[in-house]
Amino acid sequence: MEITSQCFSSKLYYKSDENLPDIPKITLPSAAIKHTAHLCFPAEGRSEPALKSERPGTPRSPAGPRPSAGPRRSRPEPGRPRGRGCAELSPPGPREVPPRARRAPEQAGRAGREMAAAGSGGSRADNGYGGQQARRRKGPGALATGYLVIYNVVMTAGWLVIAVGLVRAYLAKGSYHSLYYSIEKPLKFFQTGALLEILHCALGIVPSSVVLTAFQVMSRVFLTWAVTHSVKEVQTEDSVLLFVVAWTITEIIRYSFYTFSLLNHLPYLIKWARYTLFIVLYPMGVSGELLTIYAALPFVRQSGLYSISLPNKYNFSFDYYTFLILVMISYIPIFPQLYFHMLHQRRKVLSHTEEHKKSE
Repeated sequence: MEITSQCFSSKLYYKSDENLPDIPKITLPSAAIKHTAHLCFPAEGRSEPALKSERPGTPRSPAGPRPSAGPRRSRPEPGRPRGRGCAELSPPGPREVPPRARRAPEQAGRAGREMAAAGSGGSRADNGYGGQQARRRKGPGALATGYLVIYNVVMTAGWLVIAVGLVRAYLAKGSYHSLYYSIEKPLKFFQTGALLEILHCALGIVPSSVVLTAFQVMSRVFLTWAVTHSVKEVQTEDSVLLFVVAWTITEIIRYSFYTFSLLNHLPYLIKWARYTLFIVLYPMGVSGELLTIYAALPFVRQSGLYSISLPNKYNFSFDYYTFLILVMISYIPIFPQLYFHMLHQRRKVLSHTEEHKKSE
């Protein structure tokens, strides 16, 4: 089978041009024709007469029908590239990917996994010491772990002292009224000691959110000192006993949970209590806090406690009564977020525990 090469088809000339050589013929086997990548076509947007006239010194052909210059070329298939040069007679080999391009998908996948691991932060409502949380961090060193174990053991013992004090006072008096005075000093001491948790988060030895931990700790310290301690009249209110009991049970469970988690020996009962009893204890504590602040409002307004009025040399005024009202309002957006966050953590932890038991 013989075909005429069209390598010079992009610039055809009439045979009247004597100074041009004849177009050679190339005989190709049929198998080579199948592997031809693409034929040579004219340049995009140009016609063959225009290309012919571009050659310097070549006279323009007279008007008339063009003589046949060989077999007519077929139009290119859709999607096939159009080129100016000759057709490649052999199919192109496999494209070699540069080493950097081969590493790009792996690096992108690794970077995506690292970003996903660092996307969400822990909270005081979670484990707080590298337990059930989305992001993965390197655990504390041996020295930090030893310190955290001692801290949590002391805090657990402190809240156990408060619990024992409440029970003993109730059995002695036979009434739950005015039990605050029996545990006032240890409550102030150990609740204030929780401020160290903010420092733990800031130093990075505990992978919890500094902002969230600071809010939860400071809200309790504020209620202990700026409300209950400062307004003596509310210390006999039943609402004080309500949040004290909720705090006591919650903190005993929480610090025990942290201690056993650091020792890698967490009983299932403590884990279940940590992620179950808050369903009742958290609303109970928040209700006691709000009722106590509400009970203190009339006494704060009457005495002008912690309020600064004009005129003064600093040209600054502060109304503690209004500030307490704003504190109460802040519970509205914050409480549901924390509560539903802990519910989500509970479902995740308990489902993971059930899957682990089934796998065993």
